[in-house]
Amino acid sequence: MAKIVLLEKIHASASELLKAEGFDNIVQLPTALKADDLKAALADADAVGIRSATHIMADALNGLPGLKAIGCFCIGTNQVDLTAAASHGVPVFNAPFSNTRSVAELVIAQAILLLRRIPEKNARAHRGTWEKSALGAYEVRNKTLGIIGYGNIGAQVGILAEAVGMRVHYYDIESKLPLGNARPEASLEALMSKADVVTLHVPGHKSTVNLITADRLALMKPTAVLINASRGNVVDIDALNTSLREKRLAGAALDVFPVEPRNDKEEFVSPLRDLDNVILTPHIGGSTEEAQENIGREVAQKLARYLKAGTTRFAVNFPEIPYLEKETKSRVLHIHRNEPGVIARMNADFAQAGLNIVAQHLQTRGPIGYVITDVDDGISSQLLQKLRGEPATIRCELI
Repeated sequence: MAKIVLLEKIHASASELLKAEGFDNIVQLPTALKADDLKAALADADAVGIRSATHIMADALNGLPGLKAIGCFCIGTNQVDLTAAASHGVPVFNAPFSNTRSVAELVIAQAILLLRRIPEKNARAHRGTWEKSALGAYEVRNKTLGIIGYGNIGAQVGILAEAVGMRVHYYDIESKLPLGNARPEASLEALMSKADVVTLHVPGHKSTVNLITADRLALMKPTAVLINASRGNVVDIDALNTSLREKRLAGAALDVFPVEPRNDKEEFVSPLRDLDNVILTPHIGGSTEEAQENIGREVAQKLARYLKAGTTRFAVNFPEIPYLEKETKSRVLHIHRNEPGVIARMNADFAQAGLNIVAQHLQTRGPIGYVITDVDDGISSQLLQKLRGEPATIRCELI
């Protein structure tokens, strides 16, 4: 049976689901691993589960020829070299929906706290100052929430914001159907200039690095606040620091940062640490018991289905083939370079071996082709070796 390694204290729901699916060889390690330690831990692993602190780049993949799948038990996949993984025939799975509610609730809570100036009053109370004042404190009702990135989380934030009486506007580079009474804005600049709260929910991409610049921050009202629970490099931190210290912005809340400690032993460093009107949280947007339990089940299910049936539905870097129950004696998973003639040669090899193809499912994605072939008899080691020896083959596995 396949060996699965789970790092970084992944929720117990993952191991429970994997065991229920028949996977008994599960190794759980409590922390992230670097370089040589990671390679050693995964030397004989068929699949690995990680969170955000473990990085699996091209060098690591080059030394792990037996690794078949990677599960990111979180939303982001920036910690994995997706292109290198695909080139090694390794699909990568994540959990894009499971912590949506948790992140959305945190954003709404931060919006209320910032507009009421609670962080400042809390900090001063801890220092012995009793600042009982309504100056600069506002209700969220009838305030405008500007959502940048109207995907799963952004849309959920909008729904919750309307429930507490906010007006919701959003900007997205793609046309998105509004939920509730949300209104799209024609430009990022238009949204930032009219919003009382700006919240960021964009993906990690080169186009979103320093999306929020000094010039764009200057468009915001001095009574407005900024919230970032998306990616750490989306906001120019130095520009934000300047805006806050010059009182051109009323406050901010950040859950993600350009550089984050790998564990609780490393110091968190930020120029914003001494500002009372800033909420700093350690990347915990999805860190609720409910979200982690859901994430554990979602990603574990994807890993189990790939290892048992070859399913790649919702893989972030790979041709997607939906769940197909294995009903024949043998199933061959063939990952190859997407070039002419590969399938014809493979099928000729099956025919020459006297095997009847019961079902075959092919999908391609960029330079990668992936085909699942079900045959009505056993596959000899000679045939499997021949399929693996095909010049275009990246990986060939037998189930």
